[in-house]
Amino acid sequence: MKILIVDDDKMTVTLLQQLLRTHGYNRLMGITDSRSAIETCTAFDPDLVLLDLIMPEMDGFAVLEALRDDVSERFLPIVVLTGDATEETKARALEAGATDFLVKPVSRTEALFRMRNLLEARRLNVLLRNQRAALEEAVRERTAELRQKIAELEAANQRLQTPAALSRT
Repeated sequence: MKILIVDDDKMTVTLLQQLLRTHGYNRLMGITDSRSAIETCTAFDPDLVLLDLIMPEMDGFAVLEALRDDVSERFLPIVVLTGDATEETKARALEAGATDFLVKPVSRTEALFRMRNLLEARRLNVLLRNQRAALEEAVRERTAELRQKIAELEAANQRLQTPAALSRT
């Protein structure tokens, strides 16, 4: 699964990428310019986003809100990473759509378990969405087949109701 890291501190991005790679996550992208987060997210199509809150230009709250507006139809876990552990910041981030909240410095163990759990939830969500789409397509196909059969039966019934067919009986 793919993980996007958005943090203005290049060292943090590098450390998170190294941590994730050592635990088997290889489909990673890290960016340090929050202004490109939405475009990168659209192009990369991640399964999880790790997002710093305090960044220049466009803060993590603005990125979070834009991501939620952009992907409102699907489940995209977004884990907020920040050094600001105040209740106000936590509440604001969670209200804006963060899936989880981790305080820097992040406990590696806690971060890995939370990411693993969210990625599993994401995988199951994608699986469910794909199964639903397949079932909807099967229903559409069967409905079309049934409509065709009904039309054929109505046509046959009409032929049986014609005066020529009735005079033969």
